[in-house]
Amino acid sequence: MIQIRKATDADIYALMESRCRTMHEVCGFDDSYEFSAEFMESTKEYFLHGNGTTVIATDDSIGTPQIVGNATLCYTDMMPTFSHPSGKRAHLMNVHVEKEFRRKGIARKMIELLIDEAKERGVTEISLDATDDGRKLYEAMGWRANTEAMAKDL
Repeated sequence: MIQIRKATDADIYALMESRCRTMHEVCGFDDSYEFSAEFMESTKEYFLHGNGTTVIATDDSIGTPQIVGNATLCYTDMMPTFSHPSGKRAHLMNVHVEKEFRRKGIARKMIELLIDEAKERGVTEISLDATDDGRKLYEAMGWRANTEAMAKDL
């Protein structure tokens, strides 16, 4: 049976493993790719102390629950604008479900849980960077392409 809940500090090691699997798949890395110590430590620090919420989907049908999906919503406070007078925004990241559990509504349920929390926190906009695989789901949930933003890597 699949359970979806907010991750806790007790989930940190399983969550880190799940994020690495996510990044391997999304970035096209082979199984031998190793993330830098800085990346791993910064990721762990964000999960434990960052301004965000991570939800996990676990499968407990095989004994010890295993993480089969995760999603993170990172909160930011920006200067208020006319369209976002609270200045509270968020960015959805790393929505991922293991291949054998896809097309069962797990990603949608994780995202809905995060959206509900964002609304409770007064967030007026959630952005995301969509993969081709995720784009249909996001569009079905009301996301739209945005041509307003630009970015610069530093």
